[in-house]
Amino acid sequence: MLLRYFLLLAPLGALAQTASPDTVRTVRLPDATVTGYGQRLPLRRTAAAIGVIDAQVINRFNPAALTQAVNTLPGVRLEERATASYRLSIRGSTLRAPFGVRNVKTYYNGIPFTEASGSTPLNLLDPGIIGRLEVVKGPGGSVYGAGTGGVALFETPAVAAGTARTSAGATVGSYGLLRYGATAEAAGLGSAMRAQYAHQQLDGYRQQSSLRRDVLALDTRTAAGEKTTLAAHLLYTDIDYQLPGGLTRAQYEADPRQARPGTATLPGTVAQQAYYASRTALLGLTHGYQFSEDLGLETTVYGSGTAIRTPYLVDFERNTGLGLGGRTALRYRTALAGRALRLQAGGEYQFGFVNGRSYGNKGGAPGALRYDDEITTSTGFAFAQADYELPAGLLLTVAASYNRLRYGIERVSDALTRPDAYRFRRDFRPEVSPRVALLREFGPALAAYASVSAGFSPPTVDEIRPSDGSLNAGLQAERGVSYEVGARGSFLANRLRYDMAVFDFELRETITSNTTAQGIAVFNNAGTTHQRGVEAALSGWLWRQVPGTDDGQTTGTGLRAWASFAYNHFRFGSYTGPADASGNCLPGTAPQTLSAGLHFSERTGFYLSPSLGHQACVFLNDANTATAAGYWVYGARGGWRHTLAAHLEANLYAGLDNAFDRRYSLGNDLNAFGGRYFQPAPGRSYYGGAQVAWIFKP
Repeated sequence: MLLRYFLLLAPLGALAQTASPDTVRTVRLPDATVTGYGQRLPLRRTAAAIGVIDAQVINRFNPAALTQAVNTLPGVRLEERATASYRLSIRGSTLRAPFGVRNVKTYYNGIPFTEASGSTPLNLLDPGIIGRLEVVKGPGGSVYGAGTGGVALFETPAVAAGTARTSAGATVGSYGLLRYGATAEAAGLGSAMRAQYAHQQLDGYRQQSSLRRDVLALDTRTAAGEKTTLAAHLLYTDIDYQLPGGLTRAQYEADPRQARPGTATLPGTVAQQAYYASRTALLGLTHGYQFSEDLGLETTVYGSGTAIRTPYLVDFERNTGLGLGGRTALRYRTALAGRALRLQAGGEYQFGFVNGRSYGNKGGAPGALRYDDEITTSTGFAFAQADYELPAGLLLTVAASYNRLRYGIERVSDALTRPDAYRFRRDFRPEVSPRVALLREFGPALAAYASVSAGFSPPTVDEIRPSDGSLNAGLQAERGVSYEVGARGSFLANRLRYDMAVFDFELRETITSNTTAQGIAVFNNAGTTHQRGVEAALSGWLWRQVPGTDDGQTTGTGLRAWASFAYNHFRFGSYTGPADASGNCLPGTAPQTLSAGLHFSERTGFYLSPSLGHQACVFLNDANTATAAGYWVYGARGGWRHTLAAHLEANLYAGLDNAFDRRYSLGNDLNAFGGRYFQPAPGRSYYGGAQVAWIFKP
C-alpha cells in the first residue's frame, strides 16, 4: 500500500521535471530549517509530516492563548476544556486524555518537558514566551522515545545578533481579561540573553472559571571558546485556575455559562471550590562541543520541582514532585561511496519522584486523609539514526530506539495496616521503536516521501493510579505502526506552496477513558483502532507590495492567504470491552477540520488578519450514541505597527473572537458519566492592547 501511494506521486514529479528550464530555475522550495527527527535539515529534505508556527503566526490571534494559532496546523488540535486546561491532539491522540496532555512527547528549548510520568504540564507556558512551535506528526519513538501521538518542540524567541531592547505591553478584553508583561533582551558577539515576565488574569466566561498565571522565563546562550557553546533556560510558573466541570446537554442548552450543579448526593463544583493551583520551576543547561566540522556532541541536563494542590468534587489532592533528567546526541557527517552520510546516536533519561496525598474535599479545604503515596518513575532510551544520500535524488533514513520504563508506588498510609500490599512495582518490557523513510526531490518544485514507523505509549502514572486511589495493574501499553506518504512543494514561481500527507496508523491495546459519577477518570484497553486520514495545507501571496528578506514566503507586505484541512477516518477495530464498539468512530475526533484566513499588511504599518475555523460533528462516547454539533467560528485581529522615533517602536491592536457568538465546546469530556460531556467555550469576545519597545543603538 505504501509503495502504491508513493508511485502515485511520481507523475507530479514528472510535471515538475518537464517544466521549462527558466521556470525550474525560478521556483524554489522554502529553505527553512526544521529539527525534524534531529536531522536539522531544510523542510524540503525532511521525510516526515511536520508543521511549524512562529511568532508571526501567533501574533495574528488573541494573545491570551495559543489555541487558534496551533489549530492552523492540519491534523493538530489544541483544546481548552476549562481556562488554561489544555489538551493537545495530534491525529486523534486525545482519546485517552480527559485532562492534560498525554501521548505527545514535548520539549522546551531542547529540554524534555513531558514528565517521566508521561504527562505534560502545558498550562505552564504563557503564549507570550513562545517564539516557535514545531510539531512532528506520527510516532516519534525512533528518536524521541515513548509516545505514538507525535512530538511538540517549543522554543522561546531567538535574539538577533547586535540586538539590545526592552519592551512592555498590556492587553484588556472581555470576561475580565488582563495581560501585561515586559521583556529585556540583548545579543552581542557570541552571546545572547533574554528575560521575560508575563501576567494574565481572567474572570472567565463560566462560573468557577477564573484564572491567574505569572510566568518568568530566562534564556542565556554563550560561546565559550571556538568549539564550545553553553545555554541555560529557567522557567518559573505560578498558576491557579478554577474548574467549572462538565454539563449535560440540557444544562448546556439552558445556560452554557453555569458551572456543574450539585445533586442530592454530590455537591457541585462551586460548592466544592474545584480548582487547580501549582508552582513549578524548571532549569535546563545545555553544553555543545564541536570536535571538528563533521563531529559534534550536544548534552542537556535539567531539574524541576513542583507543588500542586487541586480540590476536585470529592477529593483534595496535594502533590509535591521533583524531576531530573537529560538528553545527549552525537552527530557525525561523512561520505560513503562518494555520497553524504549523516549519523546520530544518543540517549535520554528521566527520573521523577512525587509525594501524592489525597484528602476528602470539604468545600475547597482538605478533610480526612484518604491515602498517601510515594511514586517513583524512571524511563530512558537509546537511539541511533542514519541518513544516506542515494542516487536519483533519494534520501534514505533508518532509525530505531531501545526503551525502558519502570513505575514504583508505595502507599505509605497502608504500610502499618497492610504491610504486604502497600508496594506496587511495574517494570514494562523493553520496546524497540524503528523507523524507515525514503524521500525524493523531483526538481526544486516538489519533494515526496514515504515512511513506516512503529511506536509504543505506556500508561501514565495518572492512568495507572487514578484519583479514586485504585491501582490499575492490568493496563497495557499501546503499540502501533504508522504508514505515511506525503509531498510538499511550490508553484507559480514560489508564490504558492503546499504540504500534504496521507497516513494509516494501526494501534493495538488502545487506551480509552470514562468518568465515574464522582467525576473521576478511569482507563481501560479497548482493543485496536484504525486511524487513517489526509492532511493538506496551502498558503501564498495573492498580492505583494514589498518583498521580505527571508525566503519571501512569510515576510513582506501585501495580501497573503492560507488554509489547512484534515480528513480523519478513525475507527475502532476488534473490541473486547463491555459493549461491542467495533466499527464505531473514535470519540473526540472530528471527521473534518478546516482553518483558513487572510493576512493583510501595508507599508505604513496597518495590518488585518481575519480567520475562520470549522470542526464537523463529533461523537462523545465509544458507543457513538451522543454527539456534539459541528461549528464554524470567525474572528479577526488588526492593528498598527510603526517606528515612532529612532529608538521607539509601537504596536496597537484590537481583535474579535467568535464573532457570531456561536455556542460550542472546545474540548468535550469523553465517555462522561451521566452525559456530562460539554465544556462550553466563550461566546463573542473582544480584546485590545498596546506594546512599546525601546531599542538601544550605538
